Amino acid sequence: MIAIIDYGVGNLFSLESSFNAIGYDVKVTSSVEDIVNADKIILPGVGAFGDAARKLRASGLAEPLLNEVKHGKNILGICLGMQLLFDKSFEYGEHEGLGLIPGEIVPIEKVNQDLKIPQIGWNALIFKNQSKLFKYINNLDCVYFVHSYYAKCTDKYITAVTEYGSELTASVEHENIFGCQFHPEKSGAVGLNILRAFCEL
Repeated sequence: MIAIIDYGVGNLFSLESSFNAIGYDVKVTSSVEDIVNADKIILPGVGAFGDAARKLRASGLAEPLLNEVKHGKNILGICLGMQLLFDKSFEYGEHEGLGLIPGEIVPIEKVNQDLKIPQIGWNALIFKNQSKLFKYINNLDCVYFVHSYYAKCTDKYITAVTEYGSELTASVEHENIFGCQFHPEKSGAVGLNILRAFCEL
């Protein structure tokens, strides 16, 4: 069973439907027991980093999640859920993340007047490092983004970037920890194939 963490922030119905579409058993849950018993964990998220981090910790799910991941369970953070995997964010102040991947979340810089922030829409993935999530997709396949901030970290953790005025981190990987800044559940066949590859880990 794959546990989709419900801590009051996330596009849960679309995610659940996407996993059902590729034939995998998922459970939207706020139960510690489900997190412990799950084969894999999905950490979704939309909205502001600070609010989401507070809600995750207030839910009592942060520590069990960290314990499971530190013992080798695979986790996939999606959008804001990916950002929460990092050390901290500078979105409306400075906020502590989960510290699973070294790095920080910083604002997208507006490098020209034609660049709209947040970045909303389809954009290409440019592969940087080999990733288990890319098993069924190709370099320059397009996925759907909605974000104003991005992860700034060492290149070795970055598996793909997207070009939006400059190169922005699109996906990351560190041992059993995976993250997508984009929404695979909104990215058609490409997104479903990324979720399928995660399920097969």
